[in-house]
Amino acid sequence: MAAENLGVTRPAVSQTIRRLEDRLGVALVQRTTRSVSLTEAGEQLYQRVAPAISEVGLALDATADRDSAPGGLLRLAVSSIAEPFISGPLLARFADTFPAVQVDVTVTDEEFDIVAEGYDAGVRLGEVIDQDMIAVPVSGDQRQGAFAAPSYIERFGKPEHPSELAAHRCIGWRPAPHSAPYRWEFGENGREFDVAVDPHITTNDMWLMIRTACAGGGITFGMEDTFKPYVASGRLVPLLQDYCPPFAGFFLYYPSRRNLAPKLRALIDHVKRWR
Repeated sequence: MAAENLGVTRPAVSQTIRRLEDRLGVALVQRTTRSVSLTEAGEQLYQRVAPAISEVGLALDATADRDSAPGGLLRLAVSSIAEPFISGPLLARFADTFPAVQVDVTVTDEEFDIVAEGYDAGVRLGEVIDQDMIAVPVSGDQRQGAFAAPSYIERFGKPEHPSELAAHRCIGWRPAPHSAPYRWEFGENGREFDVAVDPHITTNDMWLMIRTACAGGGITFGMEDTFKPYVASGRLVPLLQDYCPPFAGFFLYYPSRRNLAPKLRALIDHVKRWR
């Protein structure tokens, strides 16, 4: 019966037991022409290893169950400007569809190895994702833009070309305390270029940038989707639109297609349906 359960031949089982007996120097099985039973030493060994064997079986069953139903903790590292992903509806619908999955989102602009740091996946702009990652679109093409409040424009006017930004009060962004301010990127006649503005105010908080710009504190720069509600309400005005070409948007990225955990596969499929 043991051979049938293991899917091997009877001689193979007998040889394995004999090798174990030789290694231990004690008989584990009593053999006759009509029956096989455990010796006292064999019974003692069985009683001691049975709980461990049971635990291994439970662990294997748990792994199989995990492969059949999405569940557990799903850790994501998401760029602060990934508005299409972190704005709420996409994640809310996912949480509603897969209540057994706990989603832990870290909003960060630091560059690091998501695998080494224990994350299941990340969301960033496609242009900065490593080539060895698998990437699934979360958004369509994106644009960046410059924005200012009507009150600022009334006081200081508005630039007609990115090169004029040096004469204006700017609100800049930096990813970390000791990083240089982000260089504002533009395009003209098919050529990309950037401008190193000298911000009067610099921060790593996009919402501080928006609130300060709405208060007339200067011209700021960022993803167009992030600023749309403020433009629609009239609190901000888009500037330099002719110099802001579209580019590839945000992607959910992860390291491999092989043996994906159900929780991650569920998110990937959800993102594809959402798009």
